[in-house]
Amino acid sequence: MNNLQTTFLPLFLSVLLVFGACQSDTEGREKLPVYKKWHKMTLNFEGPQTSESANDNPFLNYRLEVTFQHEDRSYTIPGYYAADGNAAESSADSGNIWQVNFSPDEAGIWQYKVSFRKGDSIAVSDDSAAGEALAFDGEEGRFEVVPSDKNGKDLRAQGRLKYIGERYLRFAESQKYFLKGGTDSPENLLGFEDFDGTYFGADEEQREGEAAADKNLHRYMPHVEDWKEGDPSWGEGKGKGLIGALNYLAEKEMNSIYFLTMNIGGDGKDVWPYTSYEERFRFDCSKLAQWEKVFSHADSLGIMLHFVLQETENELLLDGGETGPERKLYYRELIARFAHHLAITWNMGEENGYANFTPEAQNDAQRKDMIAYIKQTDPYNNFLAIHTHASRKYRYQVLDSLLGFQSLDGPSLQINPPSDVHSETKHWIDSSAVAGKQWVVNLDEIGPHYHGVLPDNIDPEHDTVRYEVLWGNLMAGGGGVEWYFGYRFPNDDLNAETFRTRNNVWEQTAHALRFFNDYLPFWNMHGADELLDSDRAYCFAEPGVIYAVYLPKGEKTQLDLGKTEKNYTIKWYNPKSGGELQEGSKTEVSGPGKVTLGTPPAAENEDWVALVKLVE
Repeated sequence: MNNLQTTFLPLFLSVLLVFGACQSDTEGREKLPVYKKWHKMTLNFEGPQTSESANDNPFLNYRLEVTFQHEDRSYTIPGYYAADGNAAESSADSGNIWQVNFSPDEAGIWQYKVSFRKGDSIAVSDDSAAGEALAFDGEEGRFEVVPSDKNGKDLRAQGRLKYIGERYLRFAESQKYFLKGGTDSPENLLGFEDFDGTYFGADEEQREGEAAADKNLHRYMPHVEDWKEGDPSWGEGKGKGLIGALNYLAEKEMNSIYFLTMNIGGDGKDVWPYTSYEERFRFDCSKLAQWEKVFSHADSLGIMLHFVLQETENELLLDGGETGPERKLYYRELIARFAHHLAITWNMGEENGYANFTPEAQNDAQRKDMIAYIKQTDPYNNFLAIHTHASRKYRYQVLDSLLGFQSLDGPSLQINPPSDVHSETKHWIDSSAVAGKQWVVNLDEIGPHYHGVLPDNIDPEHDTVRYEVLWGNLMAGGGGVEWYFGYRFPNDDLNAETFRTRNNVWEQTAHALRFFNDYLPFWNMHGADELLDSDRAYCFAEPGVIYAVYLPKGEKTQLDLGKTEKNYTIKWYNPKSGGELQEGSKTEVSGPGKVTLGTPPAAENEDWVALVKLVE
């Protein structure tokens, strides 16, 4: 027996839903279940009674797949064991429910067909005929999809965020290009005490490195006040701190969060999807269902989910670095449970590859194998990146070997010193284009690792990171930034309990994103510093049409308009305080050749951005 239901319906309504779905209207036509485009829907199936700890491993020795088809579109979606089907609330570790999540991308009539097979390690087998069919194998059904009723930044109004072979990701529904701004810390965001089965997984003597500071699980108590009536929670009010934290970031106009899904043997040692710290083949159904509640709320807030799948300390933990049964099952479970979300980065690993402090690391072949596997297994083809070391030497060792590799969509850059961000962003944009696979180049961490982005009470202005990092990445054509909190300062990368300590950083990031989204056709523009006669200013341009010129404190420059004799307007934008465009000492300029832009509307010892736009 099976049942189609949206995820917010309680399981006890499933029989009623199936009964209603099978009825016909008064004219004898089949009355199909109705779902909404881009909204998550879930198939529930009753299979064998089992448990997370059963001798016959339900995660490894059963394989559920459902093929969804609409006209010429077809998706084969992996499913997963879901205990009692309501484990987020019940904390169940046993039951007979298997589930498949799907986010339909087109209105109309869809049909589906189910494959459910049993066999030794069948979940990581590529043989479609492996094992034996059982239970609900072969079942079929139909449903109707209608347009979404969401609007605004809710991802269900925007559609899936896709890599399209350009420098920027783009939403499939709204066709809007995406620039990200968000948080890289805490990396152990999911080390949250309200999630089932979450604890510090190492002995006292293993409290080395950054993790030595404080190993209490996250509670995010300062953000409980940001939780709102109607927001999700579970188990008699759990989850409010983390849900409230997402609300706060969304209110600050941030649209991305970075988090590890497995830090066994790493810095935090408090995040994993398994039933225990030592386990590699069995997954915690209730914990992952609770993660899903948080991720679904992020969707409604317009926040991209940046899944970081391992870190430098544990990149050899699964199969010794190979893409064997441990790694394949890990990836398959994450894809089955979470790939339906509409804005995803699969990040193949924090600080991947060799460095002097991590001499045992994955090699080029292992790196490519794991990248290719997750790209092939994810039916939605979500954006895929890999995080680098801060050192230029080690960064190039990894990324040079991946240029032109078709399964990788871009680097997740860590850079030290921050002054290299602008030039490095442009280097990887240009190099990847030449190599035949254009990368989306994001800046996700700045060094040194003990410093990062400081709290507002220590560095309230954030002048260096605003100029060198935030605008440095964007003005080179980068895809955006996330902010890392250095471990020598309060609310660090492992122990952060409140995002309010970097309020000014979020606001300055939002000002930058607003400028690009509101005033620039940035997808048609590129870094063009050669048009300026300053080594410190940035130029981002669609030559002959529009120019943005970032002038750091006290800087002056000339802009080369080329051979055009047309007129351009000049307006100014304050990257530190945002607001509306303002007028300076000049309001128009004409070519040909080099022109001065005049002075900005306020003190010259502040950063300003000149917007030079062709008069239509």
